[in-house]
Amino acid sequence: MKISEQIQCTDFPCTDTDKNSYILPPVDINVDKIKILMITEAPPNEKADYFYADGNPFYLQTTVQAFKDAGADVASMQDILDLGVYITTAIKCGKTQYAISTDTMKNCSKLLEKEIALFPNVKVFMLMGDVAIKMMNDIWKKQSGKKVIPAGSTYKIRGQAYSFEGKRIFPSYTPAGKNFLIEKSKRRMVAEDIREALKCVKS
Repeated sequence: MKISEQIQCTDFPCTDTDKNSYILPPVDINVDKIKILMITEAPPNEKADYFYADGNPFYLQTTVQAFKDAGADVASMQDILDLGVYITTAIKCGKTQYAISTDTMKNCSKLLEKEIALFPNVKVFMLMGDVAIKMMNDIWKKQSGKKVIPAGSTYKIRGQAYSFEGKRIFPSYTPAGKNFLIEKSKRRMVAEDIREALKCVKS
């Protein structure tokens, strides 16, 4: 299944994103084999840097490093998919400024909710960054009336056992981009979270 053919943004209502960098995973995904959904913040402004782009895109390089830090033997996006991990972004267009507005998150959460519904066998959600945490909290609140992840700094709330409808939830940091390689403490925490998530689907 090509996710990019299943859901689309048609009106691009957001004012703080670049619709020219709009993208969803364009590759065939065996959705039945996916056990972990890893949701990062936003796609890069250059599509050539996107996780699923041809060659060795930058977002994939840092993400592969995160999995290696966690002890996973991966070198490509296909290797990550073979682990049962699907990576996507919470919003679908690149940012034009540092912060993402509430309106943009509200608009994109409609697409994200449709996207995650395509995966029937997910056991773990990895929410990589504040935007992914907030958007998934809003989706779960709409579905159940309550948020799953409490408010607070990620380093304070991570490491606890959160769940929704029997699925484990890991709040963490994004492994995509140059800052990930620089911030060693976040890099260590991301590796710990990936390691624990992979354990969840093996047990």
